[in-house]
Amino acid sequence: MRVAAVQLNAGADPDANLRAADAHVRAAAADGARLVVLPEKWLVLGPPGDLRAGAQPLDGPAVQWARDTARELRIDLVAGSISERVDGADRLRNTSLHVGPDGEVKAVYRKIHMFDVVVDGREYRESKDEEPGDEIVTSATADGVGLGLSICYDLRFPELYRALARRGARILVVPAAFTLATTRDHWEVLVRARAIEQQAFVIAANQIGAHPGGMRSGGRSLIVDPWGVVLATAPDRVGHVVADLDLDAQERIRRDLPSLANARLVADPAVAPEARA
Repeated sequence: MRVAAVQLNAGADPDANLRAADAHVRAAAADGARLVVLPEKWLVLGPPGDLRAGAQPLDGPAVQWARDTARELRIDLVAGSISERVDGADRLRNTSLHVGPDGEVKAVYRKIHMFDVVVDGREYRESKDEEPGDEIVTSATADGVGLGLSICYDLRFPELYRALARRGARILVVPAAFTLATTRDHWEVLVRARAIEQQAFVIAANQIGAHPGGMRSGGRSLIVDPWGVVLATAPDRVGHVVADLDLDAQERIRRDLPSLANARLVADPAVAPEARA
């Protein structure tokens, strides 16, 4: 199964960003990818004002493009994430969609973990402008291979990925806009760790370069196998990388080293019983 991670440099112009996404998704499909993953906020990336100005509902033109393109190219498309505008809500959602080769939306995931941190002296407070999701979401490719959906900062929370694996995910997708500093120091370590822990393939599509508002993303998009081996790494530029996933080898790994099956859920004595329920 050939897959691709698309690496983009999104800014404040939705039309320009959509044109770039379209070109690179088509290039990945031309290279034989049947599952293509876009990065986080591929439609607009910048400060809160830019995100709000470029936000769209799920019946807007960005999702329609994803549906039309997946249908035309006959691919499974994980449309990274977009800033979703919800009628009647003050805050946006950071929303990822899986669209099948028939052009139908197979799954919708809203980012659970908000990026409320300080990195390199810069404060980020996603929760001020974005409402966190509360649902763990899996899907499946047209060939029936289980997908686990996540976005960016989720990567630091292994319990989410264990839940996705337990629900049948064999491929974990991570659209991201990891900062330059955290990409250089943490990105590959975290992506490979999630792959090894869940004995799953991970397709991690990152933004790269400077964005409006002084933000910088680190690129280095990755495709990693269930043994933690890096199958593909994007160079430091816009583009895409592809890799062939050996699903039979994954089955052997899960059979011979059955850490998923051997896992025991041990209650933490420091947590009150009512909180563990």
